Amino acid sequence: MMVRAPHEEALLTGADIALVRQVLADCARLLERARADAGPAGGLLAEATRAATASKHCPDGMLYYINLAIDYLDFAPAPRRRR
Repeated sequence: MMVRAPHEEALLTGADIALVRQVLADCARLLERARADAGPAGGLLAEATRAATASKHCPDGMLYYINLAIDYLDFAPAPRRRR
């Protein structure tokens, strides 16, 4: 990935996109597994997730945004050429 100025679009190579997608999918699986195995400690998992995010999202909210990011990578528009 190339360093860019804040106003420039980020351009990722196919390998970069695949790596980011894999990490996001692994995060989603880890969070789902932790939630399924939490049992009575599910409230602690929810509190830890809220504390770890700036927007105070619960595990379901985090899964929503992770899956949304994966969908964006899967269906992102092709890069535009600048003239």
